Amino acid sequence: MAIEKKRNPLVKDMESISGFSKLSKEAKMEWLCGHFENPESAYEMLSSYWHNDKAVQKLHDEFIENTISNYYMPFGVAPNFLINNKMYTVPMAIEESSVVAAAAKAANFWLNRGGFKTTIISTTKIGHVHFAYWGDYEKLLNFFEGHVKALLFSEAEDLTRNMRARGGGIKDIQLINKTDEEPNYYQLYATFETCDSMGANFINSCLEQFSRTFKREIENSDLFTEREKELQVIMCILSNYTPECLIRAEVSCKVEDLEDEKKEYTWQEFVDKFEKAVHIARIEPYRATTHNKGIMNGIDSVVIATGNDFRAVEACAHTYAAKSGRYRSLTDVKVENGVFTFWIEVPLSLGTVGGITSLHPMVRFALEMLGHPGAQELMAITAVVGLAQNFSALRSLVTSGIQKGHMKMHLLNILNQLEATDEERKSIVKYFEHDTVTHAKVIELFCELRGVKSLAELK
Repeated sequence: MAIEKKRNPLVKDMESISGFSKLSKEAKMEWLCGHFENPESAYEMLSSYWHNDKAVQKLHDEFIENTISNYYMPFGVAPNFLINNKMYTVPMAIEESSVVAAAAKAANFWLNRGGFKTTIISTTKIGHVHFAYWGDYEKLLNFFEGHVKALLFSEAEDLTRNMRARGGGIKDIQLINKTDEEPNYYQLYATFETCDSMGANFINSCLEQFSRTFKREIENSDLFTEREKELQVIMCILSNYTPECLIRAEVSCKVEDLEDEKKEYTWQEFVDKFEKAVHIARIEPYRATTHNKGIMNGIDSVVIATGNDFRAVEACAHTYAAKSGRYRSLTDVKVENGVFTFWIEVPLSLGTVGGITSLHPMVRFALEMLGHPGAQELMAITAVVGLAQNFSALRSLVTSGIQKGHMKMHLLNILNQLEATDEERKSIVKYFEHDTVTHAKVIELFCELRGVKSLAELK
């Protein structure tokens, strides 16, 4: 039965407001905080998260519309990542308690087992002009191939000049017939190389130029009927699904090197269960979703720390995981001739120039910490962290269980919620040095230290 919450009569209902975006930040905050039970406290909380440096705060204010404050997320580092024989300390921005610890633990584990190896498979990005055409397909195709395609390249030269100077640009443009799926629906399917930039604005600008050129040439041609000339451009937009912007990262070692130093399990037991765990994620979508979520814990944290678009990366990774028609694990494993190999193959469209990479101080710091990587190097680092995260999670799942390590990291969150003193924290942390943390046991120990039977007595 649902419990009906009593409405606080001191809290005002939100009402509509006209011209909100034109108000000053101060006026926006005053209007918003006026709806809280304690407007002064709400205002104080929001302003306490402003940056002390007014220039830095101005940058944050201008990243999006209607900024009233900043939202802090922990920025951690995971050292000891040996990637392609080069050492990295990796920046990770994430709020989940055990993620950085798990990544660092995997980095340490593989440090003396050869580290991580990566291979860039492709860096191609994709965009479409989606349009409707009422006419003969063969006529359109011949006109496109014989006349329009070359014009699309030449009339976009002003847009592509700088990118071409860096080794990028438009790779190819194709006419795609999709009328078997949607009446009169066609695409201009374009591929791009954007070098060290993510390239969204570049790609979208090119696509819009393609649509203008294409529509003009159709309208001015005597080959088409009046109805055929009514070509309708529906939209011009890059795709965040970039299956050709692909990287593989892997680790490998002799199976005996997987032996547990504490002798809690043998390497044979570990390998057998690890293989089965990955295979389950290959065939069972319920498990694959959680499996891949753990991978994205690592990937997203690096993507966010380096100022890239984690929503695009997430969407692309999950689409790629379902490319076979069934949602599957992004990682895989094999054991051959006594060698254990664990790898990930994942599309990652990342940039190290453009966007906020040169504006956000923490992004600049993160990229400098990584040695100012290019886009391909950042792809490698990011994929490796996803693989490391997955290895740590699977290793815990098939040995001690996921909760022992996760709850130990979560313990400090519980103690902070309880507002425990330093002495109380030390005592409770010491108690759980060798036991699995449970929320109920933490509460029990806390109440014992306070000399009460329940938290209700403290209110």
